[in-house]
Amino acid sequence: MTFNSTILIVPGLGSSGPEHWQSIWQNRFGFKRVEQQDWKTPVCADWIEKIQNDVQKYNPAEVILVAHSLACGAVAHWANRYKIKIKGALLVAPADPEAVSFPPEPTGFSPIPLNKLPFRSIIVISTTDPFASVGRAELFAESWGSELVNIGDAGHINISSGFGEWDAGLDILKQLDDQPTCG
Repeated sequence: MTFNSTILIVPGLGSSGPEHWQSIWQNRFGFKRVEQQDWKTPVCADWIEKIQNDVQKYNPAEVILVAHSLACGAVAHWANRYKIKIKGALLVAPADPEAVSFPPEPTGFSPIPLNKLPFRSIIVISTTDPFASVGRAELFAESWGSELVNIGDAGHINISSGFGEWDAGLDILKQLDDQPTCG
């Protein structure tokens, strides 16, 4: 499988360890990672500035963001602030900062913007995600104008839930990559 777009990996809280599908994809395909200064006690404003700085390094019309968990909310905040039309975003297991299960360390992520994203996006959710109810994840997808893919009982779609390689996720990413470049 080859990708023609600029793929930026946007990990969630704590970053993605070496066995996480984001890290595997990064190493396998040479995708770039949006590094954050603080992975443990993140501030949303800092995260969106880092996303903006990294997107600006490339032609936005060719950029696809691949976000997991808390990073999905960061992407929504970034899109709401900058309104840049990128090629697309794959948003996997969006965490809900208003959920009781949400950790206390992150600040500034709530409330999640519910504005339509200015680019194509696909949200992948699970019926058993401890960090977002199906109803909230569906609200995010509807509000953001995202295509919704529910993969059923899949936990938080991370290594703890058995998602290492996650080839089915690559197939979803390829849908975004194969669309014509925006512009």
